[in-house]
Amino acid sequence: METTTVELKGEFIALCDLLKLTGIANSGGQGKAMVADGLVTVDGVIELRKTAKIRKGQIVVCFENKITLV
Repeated sequence: METTTVELKGEFIALCDLLKLTGIANSGGQGKAMVADGLVTVDGVIELRKTAKIRKGQIVVCFENKITLV
C-alpha cells in the first residue's frame, strides 16, 4: 500500500478535494464519484459524504493508497 502524508494548511479539507490533491482522482468530479461508489474509507469506515471534512490525524484509504493528514 502506498502511503502519502499531506500537511493541512487550514482546519480541514473536503474529501473529494483531498483525492484530487493527492492525484488519486483526476478531477473533483471523479473524486466525488469514487466516494459515492463506496471506494473510500476514513479511519477504517466507508465514507459516503463527498465533501466530508477531513482533519489532521485522520487516515483516508482509497484503492491501495493511504493518506495521512498532519
